Amino acid sequence: MLKAVKVRLYPTPEQELALAKSFGCARWYWNFTLNACIQHYQETGNSLKLATYKGMLPQLKKEYPWLKEDCYSSVLQCVAINLDKAYKNFFEGRAKFPRFKSKHHQQSIQYPQSVTVVNQTLKVPKIGEIKAIFHREITGTIKTVTISKTPTNKYFASILCEVEAIELKESGDKIIGIDLGLKDFAIVHDGENVTKYANPKHFKRHQKNLARKQKKLSRKTKGSKSRAESKKIVAKVHERIANSRQDFLHKLSRKLVNESQVIVVENLNVKGMVKNRKLSKAISDVGWGMFVNFISYKLQQRSGKLIEIGRFFPSSKTCSCCGYLIDELPLDIREWDCPNCNTDHDRDVNAALNIRNEGNRILTEGGGNPVFADGGCVSPPEVQVRGIGL
Repeated sequence: MLKAVKVRLYPTPEQELALAKSFGCARWYWNFTLNACIQHYQETGNSLKLATYKGMLPQLKKEYPWLKEDCYSSVLQCVAINLDKAYKNFFEGRAKFPRFKSKHHQQSIQYPQSVTVVNQTLKVPKIGEIKAIFHREITGTIKTVTISKTPTNKYFASILCEVEAIELKESGDKIIGIDLGLKDFAIVHDGENVTKYANPKHFKRHQKNLARKQKKLSRKTKGSKSRAESKKIVAKVHERIANSRQDFLHKLSRKLVNESQVIVVENLNVKGMVKNRKLSKAISDVGWGMFVNFISYKLQQRSGKLIEIGRFFPSSKTCSCCGYLIDELPLDIREWDCPNCNTDHDRDVNAALNIRNEGNRILTEGGGNPVFADGGCVSPPEVQVRGIGL
């Protein structure tokens, strides 16, 4: 199976210049090819094939010698392959139309071969041995290496390796249901006990600081060095927010996976929910999709199962004691009494228990659509079960 490890790189000034040239060549070829594809479609109504724009490379290298001198040949081949994937994702409805790349945002290049790990360095063609911090051992066969530069001028390498097997570790035996929310990030029910995890509200904690720095940026003269420095300062705030969010989600997902064998969540329509103008910022900040992805791959490593129930399952409006379904339950009502059995319900706790019960029913009856946790079908419309050995 495939496993990726992300490491921090510390290139020398000479290596930074060489990487900048490679980034520029890859970006230029992407934009040139994308423009050629758009023009060809406008003229003929047909898409430009991958073999056609890969075949342009020899002639382009003669017209623009710096393409050959400054960039490793396989990097440009990867650009063509990635553009072809971007078009396929667009036509199959998984992504938006490919966009032109800018030198002012994150930069990346991909090496499909010839990159090796030498002691505490990463040996890259035409760049040399770049100092790296390896927080874990690189095992297996290296398939691809993607080198990226963030807007804060930090360099990283994502090393994708093919490993024979992952050692499965022991996990808990609980079946838990998770109701994701905004007031509390997650309400976890294991059938007996309930645990609420507060929403850290990462963006809100940094909002005033970000607004102050963005205000300073807006006053800088376009094209000036002070504007470039101010833009980097704003990027650092965004990076701090993203890092704190990812750290929280990693720690919580690891804790829940260590305690349980089966985790049940709702298949939320986040893309549709962010269209709510009053809640869009809070929904985007909370990171539900990233959290479920973290749970998925961590459960896979421990031979666990992730069950996603249908997004239209009435978890909040159903009484977890008698099964009575009420007609309406607005968002501002956090507690309600069942008209049938008079049970007093906390909205979120009741939803978490109903999610767990529904997942337990699917697991017992074998209803659901089994899918491996490391890929395959992504979020079928009703029910999805991810795991190993299903």
